[in-house]
Amino acid sequence: MAILSQTLEHGPVTIRPIRLRDARMLERELLDNRGWLRKWEATNPHAPMSFDVRSGIRSLQANARAGFGLPFAIEYEGQFAGQLNVSSMTYGSLSSATIGYWVSERFAGKNVTPIAVALATDYCFFQVGLHRMEICIRPENAASLRVVEKLGFRYEGLRRRYIHINGDWRDHFCFGLVAEELPTGLLRRWLENRVPAGAGSVPEADRATALLPGIQTAG
Repeated sequence: MAILSQTLEHGPVTIRPIRLRDARMLERELLDNRGWLRKWEATNPHAPMSFDVRSGIRSLQANARAGFGLPFAIEYEGQFAGQLNVSSMTYGSLSSATIGYWVSERFAGKNVTPIAVALATDYCFFQVGLHRMEICIRPENAASLRVVEKLGFRYEGLRRRYIHINGDWRDHFCFGLVAEELPTGLLRRWLENRVPAGAGSVPEADRATALLPGIQTAG
C-alpha cells in the first residue's frame, strides 16, 4: 500500500519528499551539525553506526513504497533545513504513525519544526486517513519538548529504556493526538492560539522518574 508524500508548505517552511539528489546537502548538514544532533540520533544496538546517506535515503524511499512511512525533507526559504519522517505507519483498526524530525542548528528558533510537524500531521489525518499520531522524546531534549508543548500534543506517559539512542537504551516521554481532537487541523489550531493549556506538559513525577537509573534486571 504505497502512500506518496506530497509537497506541503506554510510561509517560509516547506516539507517535500526526500530525493536521492538531496544526499550531498543532507550529508553536509549532518556533518556540520554533528555536535548538535549526535546525542539524539537513533542507533542500532547490534550494528555500527552507518553514515551512508544515499543508502539511507533509498531505505526510506523503499519503506514509503511499501506503505510504512513518509520521508520528507524540510526547507526554510528554499534552503535544506532538516528531515521529518513519518514512520511505523499502520492502517485498519489501529491507523497510526510516529513522527521523528531534526532541524539544523542555524534554523532553530524560527518555528520551522512545529510548522513541519503540523503540516505532516494534518496530511496524515486528512489525506492519508490515519487516526493517531505519536511523538516520543528524550527527557533531556528540551527543544523537542517545546515543539509538542507549542502544538499541544497530549502527554501520554514515560516509556523506560524505549529507543536505542546514541549508543544506549534511553527513556522517552510520549505524546499523541487523534483526529477527533483536530476537526480544523493542527496547524490552524496552533496559528489561531487554540492549543489547550497544559496539553504537552509532563507531570513532575514522571520528570523525576526519568532522572532515576534505568530499569534493573533480575538475576
